[in-house]
Amino acid sequence: MLGTEIVRQTGWNYISRKKEGIDFLKPNTYIPLLADYDEIVNCIAYTMTYDTDKELAWKINYEGTANLVDICNQQSKKLIHISTDYLYTHSKEDASEEDVPVHCENWYGYTKLLADGYVQLKAADYLLIRGTHKQEPFPHEVAWMDQVGNFDYVSVMAELMIKLINKDASGIYNVGTKTKSMYELAKQTQKTVAASYMMSHPSTPRNVTMDITKMEKKLYDV
Repeated sequence: MLGTEIVRQTGWNYISRKKEGIDFLKPNTYIPLLADYDEIVNCIAYTMTYDTDKELAWKINYEGTANLVDICNQQSKKLIHISTDYLYTHSKEDASEEDVPVHCENWYGYTKLLADGYVQLKAADYLLIRGTHKQEPFPHEVAWMDQVGNFDYVSVMAELMIKLINKDASGIYNVGTKTKSMYELAKQTQKTVAASYMMSHPSTPRNVTMDITKMEKKLYDV
C-alpha cells in the first residue's frame, strides 16, 4: 500500500514481487535490478501483526532486511528503510528517536525492532523511518478511542516520507502528524464510524505516540 502510494506521488521506478517476480528472501532474484539506482526504498514487510507464525515474520522483516543492508553496503547505495511506530509500545509517551524502543507483544513488533537494530549497526548510509500509514478511507465500521499515536492516512504519510528522502535526510526519523486517537482519524474519512475500546485486544499497542520534532525541523525549519 505504501509503495504504491509513493510511486503514485513521485513516478519513481520500482521493482516488486508481482511485477518482476522477485523473492525477497532470495537476493539473487533482485540484486541485478538494483544496479542503476543510488537509493533503495524498502517498503517490504510482513505486516500480519498478530500472526503466530514467527518464522515468516523473522525471515521477511529481519532476515530480508539484513540481506538488503549488506547488498546496499556492497554496492554503495543508500537504504531508506520503512519501520514502524509499534517499536515504541511500552516505551515512554512522545518517544524520541533517542529513546530506547520496547517491542510490542507480538512477533511483528519484535522482528521489526531487530531489523531496526541491524540497519543502525550495519548500514553505511541509511534513512530509517518510524511511523504507521493507514488505509484511506478508513475501512472499518468501528475505531478505537483508546489507541493514540501520530499515525495518519497513507497519502499523508507517503508525502512526508518523500519530502524527507528529497531532503537527503539520514539517520532515524519519527514520521507522522499531530497526536490523535484512531477514532479521530477514522472520523476524517468515515463519518458513520462507531467508537469502541480495546478491551478484547490486550496485546494491541494503545499508546505509540512519538516526538516528531526532528522531522518538523528537517522539513519546515521549525
